[in-house]
Amino acid sequence: MSAEHNPSPDIDYRLAFDLAPVGLALSRQRTMVDCNQALCDMFGATREQLVGQSFRILYPSADEYERTGARITPLMGRSGTYSDNRIMKRVGGRLQGDTFWCHVTGRALQPDTPHAAGIWSFEDLSSSRTVKAELTPREREVAAFLMDGLTSKQIGKALSISHRTVEIYRARLIRKYEAQSTPDLMQRLLAG
Repeated sequence: MSAEHNPSPDIDYRLAFDLAPVGLALSRQRTMVDCNQALCDMFGATREQLVGQSFRILYPSADEYERTGARITPLMGRSGTYSDNRIMKRVGGRLQGDTFWCHVTGRALQPDTPHAAGIWSFEDLSSSRTVKAELTPREREVAAFLMDGLTSKQIGKALSISHRTVEIYRARLIRKYEAQSTPDLMQRLLAG
């Protein structure tokens, strides 16, 4: 057996989970069953406030939570993993209710039932990308896909809306960020 599949017995995996430099959460049916301190710090919450809660509390709206879950299911069902950049919401502390860009990666423990059990990592991108304009839930989703380099047709397919509707949201984003073009919008989104 290779060394990577035969871990050293002196490694404390609980300590590694707790001290990981990114937020980590274990889930069952989209409910947090465990999390580390980095996740608590990122969302301004205590472990007791997060464990046993639906991931819904980390989203700016219930619609975004539902749509993201629906979008994740078939992708995780195929590959067992999912990753994106999205806007999340702080739960407590002095920044309670503030939104921020977050890179989220998940792995289903059983790809045929993606939400049954999984492990998720969360990386706060707010130091390099801030949320400046007030955006609707759909505008946040479109902005996230634009930043991933998707076309209007690809975004429409991912969100189950027409590419023309995506173009309407893109135009709204251009106005809100006072951008001159889509490339200028991208620059402003990335800069915050």
